Amino acid sequence: MSSTAPESPLAKQQARALELRRLLNQAAHAYYVLDAPLMEDPVYDQLYRELLDLETAQPDLVSPDSPTQRVGGAPAQGFQSVQHRIGLLSLDNAFNTAELEAWYGRLLKVLDREPPAALPMVGELKIDGNALALSYEHGVLVRAATRGDGEQGEEITANVRTIASVPLRLQLEHPPAWVEVRGEALIPDDTFAAINAERESRGEALFANPRNACAGTLRQLDPKVVASRRLDFFAYTLHLPEDWQAAPGDPERPSNQWAALQWLQQAGFKVNPNAALLPDLAAVEAFFQHWDSGRRQLAYATDGVVVKLNDLRLQDAAGFTQKAPRWAIALKYPAEEAPSKLLRLSCQVGRTGVVTPVAEFEPVPLAGTSVSRATLHNADRLAELDLHGGDTIVVRKAGEIIPEVVRVLPELRPAGAPRLQLPHTCPECGSELVREAGEAATRCVNSSCPAILRGALRHWVSKGALDVDGMGSKLIEQLVDRGLVRSIADLYRLDGALLSSLERMGSKSAENLVSALEASKAQPWHRQLYGLGIHHVGEVNAKALTKAFPSAAELATAALETPEAITAVYGIGTEIAQSLQQWFATPANQELLTSLERTGFSLAATDTELRAAEAATAATALLNGQTFVLTGTLPSLSRSQAQALIEAAGGKVSGSVSKKTSYVVAGAEAGSKLSKAESLGVPVLDEAGLQALLQGS
Repeated sequence: MSSTAPESPLAKQQARALELRRLLNQAAHAYYVLDAPLMEDPVYDQLYRELLDLETAQPDLVSPDSPTQRVGGAPAQGFQSVQHRIGLLSLDNAFNTAELEAWYGRLLKVLDREPPAALPMVGELKIDGNALALSYEHGVLVRAATRGDGEQGEEITANVRTIASVPLRLQLEHPPAWVEVRGEALIPDDTFAAINAERESRGEALFANPRNACAGTLRQLDPKVVASRRLDFFAYTLHLPEDWQAAPGDPERPSNQWAALQWLQQAGFKVNPNAALLPDLAAVEAFFQHWDSGRRQLAYATDGVVVKLNDLRLQDAAGFTQKAPRWAIALKYPAEEAPSKLLRLSCQVGRTGVVTPVAEFEPVPLAGTSVSRATLHNADRLAELDLHGGDTIVVRKAGEIIPEVVRVLPELRPAGAPRLQLPHTCPECGSELVREAGEAATRCVNSSCPAILRGALRHWVSKGALDVDGMGSKLIEQLVDRGLVRSIADLYRLDGALLSSLERMGSKSAENLVSALEASKAQPWHRQLYGLGIHHVGEVNAKALTKAFPSAAELATAALETPEAITAVYGIGTEIAQSLQQWFATPANQELLTSLERTGFSLAATDTELRAAEAATAATALLNGQTFVLTGTLPSLSRSQAQALIEAAGGKVSGSVSKKTSYVVAGAEAGSKLSKAESLGVPVLDEAGLQALLQGS
């Protein structure tokens, strides 16, 4: 009879290291490439630390694919990949003051200093956002890129230009030939709350936290969407040419990190005001402890502090490991969690009929506020948690903002507790709930459901739609609950006498609301279409659709009879076309359009809108059929921006020069493409020539 030999300690370590590498690389790919995180930061940090400890103890376990040997994942497809002038590395982490002291001891050893030597440092808040690399040439922003894998990132200049706190031109009389600035893009808490409120009103999935919202925003293809979300930016790192010296009147070349922050401020950047110059390690620890509580009062999320050696020459002497600078470290706060007793499972019904389970529990203090409710997203998440009545749950604030249930403690479960699940009928109207194959959402499909009606009304009167001032949620609830409004069109049958009879509505407020409703009939056709709340039709898509179909009648005909005409519109796919087809095929929606027309809506573009659309179409045709090749660096346009302008005017951009090329657009340091154009007799334009062509001159 044979027996299996016991697994050796080294074999166990090898197997564990292999598993950790798989998990961490999978998580890194989801986070950096797909923008769809698989695990929270504290979980990733714990697994990463375990792998790092294994590899430190057994160097033979280190492999080229280990996440300890690289910064992050490859850039996602869909944006132009660019090489960073200077590597954009991540930071090593410490999770307590003992680990901070160990880092400091290693730093002293590298610099050949004897303990307890005091090295001045700079403490900065670790902003929970997204790292950006900004490139300036002769004082002008020419490129913005994401971190990517640290060596290559995604070029998102057009999006970053919409961030008001990023200067387009440095405030310097004599700027260097080039400047590289690193910093963090972020979404402040109040802005984040407003974004999620608007997404909720449209029946869209909510962002989990500001960092995810920021990452998703930066990767939007339409810069207008980015601008609407009001991102912010803090600069924290400066790179200058080695031989650059300041001219009289400009800030001197900084010799330390503290001076570099002042330089950035003088050049026009927003620098976090909570940085501090710290004389020794004791001051660093005090800074860390201070912000553990102080961060609760900040207007943005931060999950730790960053500590940097102040002297730039000592930074150079300390150097880098393969993945991080030796002269800096991120000291992170632990995620705050708290247990609580589940009281009940309730459900919310959104504007599109999506039913969201909500855990209601005994109030617990988290991140400076009392929390008693957390969304459970959908039936899948509910099943994953295996939630039972009376369970003890562990709650935290994701990204310090959104309450979430992390896990259940089944060992504390009451005997015989029933398993909780979504109801089979709508909690608002009692209709049977539906879950389509392949969808995570469970929906009420009764268009007369009061919850759906309330959501539809809130969306119709919102800022991006009809923008009706004075029509708040409380008033909408009264109107629906009393049966005074059963559709959007009913809003326009309200009069001052009826409105003034409602709670908190005086005669003057009622008159103003009636006037606001009447004025909303003049809103453009694209706002009316967006206000109808058709699934997948957002503000940008509504504008594109109404340019192609200047009336509801024309859009309905296309949706029902020629859906290929819908998908022919730039940016509109089959998902939107199917949604439009389903919406216009619903009799209740046809009745709604008829009712709106009876109240005075034209549901069509005005003559002014049509003339504007015609002008835009004429501009688009300027370069129709012409092929361009771009080469070199243009003074104010990035290559992707120039390409976007050409394509918007009907032109095509190619990567190679041939006899069929209409124009070559050449900038500084143009290469072989310029030579080939000259040999073939292809016309060559500079940026000014391209702009003139785009303007029809």
